[in-house]
Amino acid sequence: MELIGQGMEGAVYDLGDGTVRKVWFDRRPEDVRPLKAFLDALPELPFRTPRIREISASEDGLAVSVEDKLTGVPLSEAGLAEDVALDAFVSVVEALREVRPGPAHDAMPVLGQPFWEGSWGESLAGLVRRRAEASIVYLERDVAGFPELLEDVLDGLTQIGDRLSVVHGDICPPNVLMDGQRVAAVLDWGFLSTAGDSTFEASLAAGFFDMYSPDARRLDDRLTARFEELGHDRERMRLYRRAYAVITATIYDENAGDGHYTWCINQLTR
Repeated sequence: MELIGQGMEGAVYDLGDGTVRKVWFDRRPEDVRPLKAFLDALPELPFRTPRIREISASEDGLAVSVEDKLTGVPLSEAGLAEDVALDAFVSVVEALREVRPGPAHDAMPVLGQPFWEGSWGESLAGLVRRRAEASIVYLERDVAGFPELLEDVLDGLTQIGDRLSVVHGDICPPNVLMDGQRVAAVLDWGFLSTAGDSTFEASLAAGFFDMYSPDARRLDDRLTARFEELGHDRERMRLYRRAYAVITATIYDENAGDGHYTWCINQLTR
């Protein structure tokens, strides 16, 4: 059994038979079952998605899952020309846009908690409000007029009705596996995966393609323009980006000391 990857949620081992074993760091079997149901309910797509075959418990009660092994080269390492890489990236978002959600997608917890409390916009506003409370000391310190900005975001979200597709929530180059110039698979569902507005996915993906390099803003602007041409409203993308920045500002470092927090502040102040 060979260790082939390790992230924030767990370590992944190749079992050598077309499957992998994931040892989860802080999830119990009951926490992983909604993700299995979510993935099982996805229809056939132009690319592969994870399938969880078995869920068991380790000696300390944490989840151990056996999943199909997904192969390919991460888009971030594929060495593709910029236009080809952007085309592949956009194609993932637009493919998911066509997937109508079912009960398993509605039931998916978001950040480990029940999500739905009314419409999609109202539910997202509730998540923004809860996460703002967790980060309020730092956000008020680093974002001038943050209370007013927060109210604008909450007001904008509550006016959005249900325009639902299946949302991955973390479409970024490391999570997109390529086979040459073809998207082979999309990994790492579960962080913000739910039923939601595809424009939310488009907004985040445009920002995630390149978050930290000197070229990040140019690529963000280019992808935002691409998604706008495909019918995603620019102002709604801006609203969703701000919402995401509030939600995740201190998600990786509760003391607001990491690069992700800085990226979120930049989204709120630019």
